[in-house]
Formats: sequence, structure tokens, C-alpha cells
Amino acid sequence: MIKLRDLTFRYTDQLPVLEALDFHLAEGEKIGLVGPNGAGKTTLFHLIVGLLAPTSGEIEIFGQPRREERDFWEVRERIGFLFQDPDDQLFCPTVGEDVAFGPLNLGKSREEVRQIAHQTLQLLSLEHLEERVTHHLSGGEKRLASLATVLAMEPTALLLDEPTAGLAEEMIERVSEVLENHVQTCIIISHNRPFLERNVNRIYRMAEGKISPL
Repeated sequence: MIKLRDLTFRYTDQLPVLEALDFHLAEGEKIGLVGPNGAGKTTLFHLIVGLLAPTSGEIEIFGQPRREERDFWEVRERIGFLFQDPDDQLFCPTVGEDVAFGPLNLGKSREEVRQIAHQTLQLLSLEHLEERVTHHLSGGEKRLASLATVLAMEPTALLLDEPTAGLAEEMIERVSEVLENHVQTCIIISHNRPFLERNVNRIYRMAEGKISPL
């Protein structure tokens, strides 16, 4: 599904954040990423969805090379990306409108969108927040609402950047249940090792621009 070959990325003339990195994700795999802050984990996600362009190397997703901006349009429709900061993901007045935004832009009818939004919020036990003003939510509620906006797109795979940060144990359990029962393919960045060990098949470590299995 995702193949990265000899991938290098640097900001301007700084030392590489990623250097000659090789990585792949197959359909049905659940992979965890760990490593120190600044190791390039979030940068890797940004490269996969085309928010950054590599300095060198190849990105192949769904069997196609991805080089230009328009090559990533399909990627962003089919791979759900949960940002580390929920405020980067939530921009509509209410939770329900945020969750509906993605399906509407995929061309779903308004009736389909209403049903998808309601079912997605119900899946995360957030239906009581549907009419709530987004910026009035708690940090944990914002993170779960952000996850709902991603799941509503019905993606083929998920990229989740610290999905449990700031969540109470009850909310973490809710996320784990969704991953176990409704997600087949994902990459999860997390400092929460017990959460990763429960929800992924393999864990990789990123450090000094490289990636290696633990």
C-alpha cells in the first residue's frame, strides 16, 4: 500500500531529518512508530500525504508513484491523517459540521453525510457533542472529535499522530476498541507503549534519520 525507497528529507540546508529511509506498509498491517521528539515521525506522515516533498527518494502509494501535488489528491481521500494537534484539524463551528465536511467533499449526498456523521460520532460515543461548538470542547473531546472527522471519510488506512495524548483511560479504551474492530491498516505514532502493544502488529523505532524494527 505504501512504499518509501531511499527517502531523504531536510529543511533548507540543515542536517537530514530522514536519510535514505526505506519503509513499507502492506494492507492489513498495523504498525507503531516510537522514537525521541524530533526524530522525524511526524515529518514521515507529512511526506506520505504530500504536505512535504522529499529532498530525494521515491514515494509509491496504492501502486502509483507520487511526485506532484495532484498525485496526492487520491492519497488524501483514501488515507486518513490524524494531526498531532486537534486544532489543526477542527475548523467548522460545530462538531457535527466538522465530521460532515470530509464526506461532503467526497461527493456524498446530504442524507448520506448525515447518516455517516451520526454513525461515526456514535462509534466514539460522541453523539452528545454533535451540536457543540468545537472550540468549547475539552482537549480530550477535541482529539476524539478529530478522530471522528478522519473515520467519517471511511479511509483505506489511517495515519494517527499521538492519538491518545491527553486522553483519560476511558477515552483510550474507546480508541482501542475502534482500532480493534473497525480499522484494518494503520500507522500509529505514540509514546504510549502499552497502547501500541495492544493495537499494532509491529513496532519500529525512528532515530537519527533512520527507521528500524524493535
